[in-house]
Amino acid sequence: MRILVTGKNGQLGRSIYKIVNTANGDNLSPNEFIFVGREELDLNSESSIINYFDNHDKFDIVINSAAYTAVDQAEEEQELANQVNHLAVKQLAGIVKEQKARLIHISTDYVFNGESDKPYIETSETNPINVYGKTKLAGERTLQEIMPTNAIIIRTSWVYSEYGNNFVKTMLRLGKERDEINVVSDQIGSPTYATDLAGVILEIIKNKEFKEVGQKTQVYHYSNAGKVSWYDFAKEIFKIAEVSCKVNPITTQQYPTPAQRPKNTLMNKAKIAKTFSVGISDWKESLKTCIKKYRFK
Repeated sequence: MRILVTGKNGQLGRSIYKIVNTANGDNLSPNEFIFVGREELDLNSESSIINYFDNHDKFDIVINSAAYTAVDQAEEEQELANQVNHLAVKQLAGIVKEQKARLIHISTDYVFNGESDKPYIETSETNPINVYGKTKLAGERTLQEIMPTNAIIIRTSWVYSEYGNNFVKTMLRLGKERDEINVVSDQIGSPTYATDLAGVILEIIKNKEFKEVGQKTQVYHYSNAGKVSWYDFAKEIFKIAEVSCKVNPITTQQYPTPAQRPKNTLMNKAKIAKTFSVGISDWKESLKTCIKKYRFK
């Protein structure tokens, strides 16, 4: 089996790489995986995508973990965000379909407007309120149009890890530099440890249902279990890391950003848990694991 993973330098790409390259890496051989970054496969370039696939043997599975994720910057770089999150996905879907392969594509909770008073299910109405969310939703829709079968879309939220730039690492840095910080307390969601998401993707690849040809393309939700605000998240980070930095709750209105954020993007994960028999780890337990790994990396 040949499995292509885009976004090798991102949090999810690096987490998948780490799992498959450890001893007994989930019973999947590292030789089956090819990891590519922007230098090999630039999703901002139509010709780069064409050239890459023209010059490599066919793949059985493509995991697209690459994305334009700078939520605020996307408001200024709308064309670039649309190219990576929408048009490149359209191109990838066409190539994967032509190769008779399967596609696993990563999307976001920001396809929702955050006004729901209960966790979103996969069929809940989508209505993104910022450019990032709109481009990710456009990517979902074009994928579903081109590949009505043999693809999976996984929406996730608040991704963090020992790698790259993320909320956890930013808080740990600020906690050392300052005596107190202000963090938004009226945006609610669930954090996702990238290693947990990577593990779920690898479980899906091995799953009998995913391997069956002609399966209808499905959307799934995945994050860690629990309901939390960014303020609660920051407090727990400092508690686990034993950082004595005071966290003050503030409102979204008190912390204006170029991109509007949804208030509540809690997602129901029952579908992915039932379909693929995967567990959903508690967010606090996963956070402990990440901080421990980061400290001893």
